[in-house]
Amino acid sequence: MRIASLLPAGTEIAGRLGLAGDLVGVTFECDDPPGIRQRVPVLVGTALPPGGDPAAIDAAVRERAAAGLGLYEVDRAALAAADPELILTQDLCAVCALPGSTVAQVQAELGTRARVLSLDPRRLGDVLTAVTDVGAAAGAADRAAALVDGLRARLAAVAAAVAGRPAPRVLVLEWTDPPFLPGHWVPDLVTAAGGVPVAAAPGGRSTVAGPDDLVGCDAVLVAPCGFGLADAVAQAGAVLDRLPPGVAVHAIDSASYVVRAGPRLVDGVEAIASLLHPGAVPAPPPGRVATVRG
Repeated sequence: MRIASLLPAGTEIAGRLGLAGDLVGVTFECDDPPGIRQRVPVLVGTALPPGGDPAAIDAAVRERAAAGLGLYEVDRAALAAADPELILTQDLCAVCALPGSTVAQVQAELGTRARVLSLDPRRLGDVLTAVTDVGAAAGAADRAAALVDGLRARLAAVAAAVAGRPAPRVLVLEWTDPPFLPGHWVPDLVTAAGGVPVAAAPGGRSTVAGPDDLVGCDAVLVAPCGFGLADAVAQAGAVLDRLPPGVAVHAIDSASYVVRAGPRLVDGVEAIASLLHPGAVPAPPPGRVATVRG
């Protein structure tokens, strides 16, 4: 089956299901499977200027939204040439990935008849369901079932490792300037890792933090949307003076292990658990998490 994945999580899921060879198009952000952008045409780019800091990116997003402009651009000619049978998209967040409404508009313009599967998980359990849905749509239901079983087993292993231990109160920052508090599945990652998410909206939308939200926690996890570990560490250092004194501050590769609704969220749970319960959960491979202030 010819699959065009117009969101990074969809590409990740396809790769973990052994469908990388079926991909005929991906986005500029897709990096799992490794090297996929060098092997497959890039169908979606960004309208945002490169290299901005969090404040500049936030300002650019707000400016384009106020003008009724999107954040992503579809290469219509490349999509037509790819001629997919299945398109993976989303309608959960117009800031995080190309929205499904744009896909529908492009399909109407091009006259394509590809099946469109929108992946819109709100909770961690929904992400596992999304894996099942992709497997069913792409003729890989058995592989999807095996993958989901393995992910559930790993989550159960973390739960068993942290059972009976004190659960730290964890404040997650999904953005640092302005500070945003987590929604959707991110609070579930903290819970699954043996923590208690504070100032969070499980299943809801991320919200701007107020002055009273940055208190009442035992640890802060800086997980800026779309950024890797090095940037997360730098941004954590920049906001230390705004965080409660004496509270541990950690950083995580959010782009890979927090904000993309794919199988690597379970890697994220394991990594967060290693920070919250050192010794009970093994440390992850280098490059996933770091402690900025112990």
